[in-house]
Amino acid sequence: MNAWELPQQLRVGEQEWKIRSDFRAVLDILNFFNDPEYEEDEKWWICLDILYEDFQRMPQELWLEAAQQAIAFIDMGTKEKNGPKPRLMDWEQDAPIIIPSVNRVIGKEIRALPYLHWWTFMGAYMEIGESLFSQVVSLRKKRTQKKKLEKWEREFYRENKELCDLKKKYTKAEEEEQKRLKALLE
Repeated sequence: MNAWELPQQLRVGEQEWKIRSDFRAVLDILNFFNDPEYEEDEKWWICLDILYEDFQRMPQELWLEAAQQAIAFIDMGTKEKNGPKPRLMDWEQDAPIIIPSVNRVIGKEIRALPYLHWWTFMGAYMEIGESLFSQVVSLRKKRTQKKKLEKWEREFYRENKELCDLKKKYTKAEEEEQKRLKALLE
């Protein structure tokens, strides 16, 4: 495959496996990886089942390679440099401010499209530029790095705390325990 093609299949073992390359499939995968209800091995199984159309036919000895190919596809073939970075966004929580920005770059409502390749979506995402989403991410980054916020940023944060703060996801058991403890304190 050359640089101008969008992959519709991935080579795992000696075979090309057709994949679900639409951006919605990959966002579903990323949401599962963020879900504390699932164990790590369950998340990988779900990832492979969503991404590979014929995953049920794939021999188990190919699953590790399939996972590596899945990562390469989701990362658009790029390698992460300098290790993990602080979490500055959440695909699910930030969808209401990401989608309008991507729509602006692409020039149409992407949710109305029957298909949009993940790499095309990510290309538009990387070109977002000045937007509400970029403001929120910039503010999160400054707060993570403990940098002093400008007056307008402090005001923006106070007025949009719900939008700016990343919510921690809890398992159902953790939520139940929090409710139980809260009831004890009331």
